[in-house]
Amino acid sequence: MRLMSSRLSLVALLLMATSAVAASSTFEPRGTWSASPNSSTPSTLNLQLRQGPHRNTGFTEPLASFQGLSTTDGATTFTLPREAGTFRFEGQFQDGQGAGHFRFDASSDFLKKMATLGYSDITPEAQFQLAATNVTTARIQALAALGYKQLSMEELIQAGIFDVTPEYVRGLSDAGYAGLSFKELVEGRIHRVTLQRVKEFSGVGFAKLPWNQLTAMSIHGVTPDFVKQMRELGFQGTDADDVIAFRIHRVTPDFVKQMRELGFKDLTQDQILAFRIHGVTPDFVKQMREAGYPNVTPDELVALRIHGIDRVFIRDMSGTAPKKK
Repeated sequence: MRLMSSRLSLVALLLMATSAVAASSTFEPRGTWSASPNSSTPSTLNLQLRQGPHRNTGFTEPLASFQGLSTTDGATTFTLPREAGTFRFEGQFQDGQGAGHFRFDASSDFLKKMATLGYSDITPEAQFQLAATNVTTARIQALAALGYKQLSMEELIQAGIFDVTPEYVRGLSDAGYAGLSFKELVEGRIHRVTLQRVKEFSGVGFAKLPWNQLTAMSIHGVTPDFVKQMRELGFQGTDADDVIAFRIHRVTPDFVKQMRELGFKDLTQDQILAFRIHGVTPDFVKQMREAGYPNVTPDELVALRIHGIDRVFIRDMSGTAPKKK
């Protein structure tokens, strides 16, 4: 199962899945399904399983994982085999969109294997979620061998939802992030801390950042390209906290260029941040110059903003405001 594209969808699915671990007398291993092609990845299918108003499971699955699937117009029957059980679908496809009914056939062999790993009394609902998120006994054993032993049922389901794999753990360890907690691994997946991104950050001088900084970079949209662009504009001494601050306060390469076009060619990092924090925009600079302050300095512009002095205030104080009739 691949990660869903929307972070909010991921979190919503996590809340739904973890609540599903508790036994439910009303759980039924059947429901309705709908499917649509994934425009960004044509070789996958977006699938939604519904078992009532409060039980929805959504994930994106490679087409190759299904057996007997045809998305051509007309009636269809196909399966999605998992170690924990098999999903069986019947319905219709039209113009690439599908819908119908499904049932889940739980595997008794899976329960026996899980018992040998220390997981007994798995509820039907939890087994359904383990199947939907494609958590296998091989993955559980491999994670245990890497130090993540006896994960709770909620954590196992999270491992499936967020694609916490042994490969991901080993890759991070090789990159200098050994011994992360399971919660940190999940955070890394949620915030798209990929092994490729870790490598790219290392290439721009951010090797082996503290884990909280690395995740903060992703949370606030700091990319290696952004770091390169800001350095090309002269901000060479920026560390991780600096570039995160740039993103938080919307200091973009375009904003820096606009200010330089207005004559502020040597703004320091603190000054450009102060501009954003206090709302000194290119338009505000032009207004102050038109109001009679052609040589206003960066620090003066910030002070004007802090004290609420703008074009209207200056006009009123100078007595040039239009008189009310």
